[in-house]
Amino acid sequence: MAVRKVKKRGAPAAALLPAEPAGSWQTRIRPFLDRHALALVVCLVLLATLRIVSTYSELSLTIDEPEHFAAGLQYLSSHVYNRGWEHPPLARVAAAMGPYLAGVRPTFGPRADLEGVDLIRASGQVDRMSFLIRAGILPFFWIACIIVYLWASRFVSAGVGAIATGLFTLTPPVLAHAGLATTDMALTACLPAAFLALLVWAESPAWQSAAVLGVAAALAALSKFTALGYLPATAALSLGIWLSVRRPSPAELARLARQRLATFGFAVVVGCMVVWAAYCFSFGAVVKWGVNLPAPEFFDGILNASAHNGQGHPGYLLGETSLKGWWYFFPVALAVKTPLAILLLAVPGVAVVWKSRRSRGYLTFAAFPLGVLLPAMTSHVNIGVRHVLPIYAGISILAALGISRLPAGATTAKAALIWIAAPLVWLAVSGILMHPDYLAYFNALAGREPEKILVDSDLDWAQETKRLQRRLREVHAGHVAIKFAEAVSYPLYDLGKTSPIDPVSPSPGWNVLSPTAWKHPDPNRVLHGTDLNSLIQAEKAPEPWYDRVSPTERVGALLLFYFPPDSPLLRR
Repeated sequence: MAVRKVKKRGAPAAALLPAEPAGSWQTRIRPFLDRHALALVVCLVLLATLRIVSTYSELSLTIDEPEHFAAGLQYLSSHVYNRGWEHPPLARVAAAMGPYLAGVRPTFGPRADLEGVDLIRASGQVDRMSFLIRAGILPFFWIACIIVYLWASRFVSAGVGAIATGLFTLTPPVLAHAGLATTDMALTACLPAAFLALLVWAESPAWQSAAVLGVAAALAALSKFTALGYLPATAALSLGIWLSVRRPSPAELARLARQRLATFGFAVVVGCMVVWAAYCFSFGAVVKWGVNLPAPEFFDGILNASAHNGQGHPGYLLGETSLKGWWYFFPVALAVKTPLAILLLAVPGVAVVWKSRRSRGYLTFAAFPLGVLLPAMTSHVNIGVRHVLPIYAGISILAALGISRLPAGATTAKAALIWIAAPLVWLAVSGILMHPDYLAYFNALAGREPEKILVDSDLDWAQETKRLQRRLREVHAGHVAIKFAEAVSYPLYDLGKTSPIDPVSPSPGWNVLSPTAWKHPDPNRVLHGTDLNSLIQAEKAPEPWYDRVSPTERVGALLLFYFPPDSPLLRR
């Protein structure tokens, strides 16, 4: 096969790719995409934005949203950040900005989550407050889309960048968390931005690019503390792969390091100053270290997050419960939460990266997802694919590379378009069928009972309460027995007269079961024997009735059971 000449300085990255037969893809489709890429990206992002915003009024506030909102509101009102240090302030401030501008002020109660619910209830407009809180996260989705486009465009082409952006905007987990006031979409925007800034600086270690790197890395750290593990891992993996492929001499490597040392130090200084500014230039004692440092809340937050990871968090996977999690949790979660179209397209995308491994930037498309996934697999907090959500930025580009190779041999424009459109239509339809409940999306591998695989923020995060309220009114339920996961946001939505589910015998009429409350472990039962009496009582307890009975219907992820007064399962 003929190979194009080695590119000259400034030539397109694709110049090192193996030459392809001149079909309609090369002569018509790809040039069209390159010319109109920016317009296509704008349209795709606008469509995704409409889909996201339309979920605000349909889905109730999830478990974490009131707490994030209240913590950010305190920061905006008092310029003090002392609530939930385990989460940095960036996304929380963004979520609180809308209500703050609308005149909402904190009451400085002892618990941020309870205060958040009280403030929302006191407004008398739960839907309006939900809109204002969630709208603050939407800019992070836009930033993430821009980064995907710029990253792919810089190292491949504008057309591939447009395809990658389209795939990103059609991914249900991305749409789900772009519509919630949590920290996950902020990380999904800022971590790839920091990684791209790192690549730009590595190519051209100028002072300007170093400053951008410092700001971007700081914003990533201020979005979520896991960025402090993910960003170095992605950088180290990229460097390691580059060294193994390019094999520079020790002298050349030393020269490259010397050229970048000063500007890298400048980037570190800029990043530190941005973090310090985010904590209002505070100075004081880091509690666990007993030393005074700038932005002590930042270091306390890192230590608290590290302690949480060391202690573990109750989790559920494939019918098992654990406090420390599983090394394979995130691979399984990605396998069932990612649309099959993207998974299948990423395979030829990886092949393209390997074949083009000596081309500028291609290896980074694979290094970034691996640099997020590998550290996450060591985590003891296994409660949702949202913790590795930035991985979809890299996977979307890999899938776009896969799409770009599908029509390579097409001889007609129609055939080339079919090859491109088929996976995109498949992806779009699979997501649209889940609207508005993108949070509970699972692909076909999960089957009809995804609660047997994952729960919590992958399936049931209290987002269905409002729709449940509507359904109970439709069936004129006078009384309902419920078993929900712990969430302070439930009282925001009136469910009528309720009582707890009796696991021995259902109540007459309607019984509502949350999959998270059903499958997720009680923390006291996974502490490996620290609560022996609870374990003994659990062994003696009879099998709950909802383990043996199929639900009458589902409202999103929630399981609804109806028992007429003469049902044999009712306690006599």
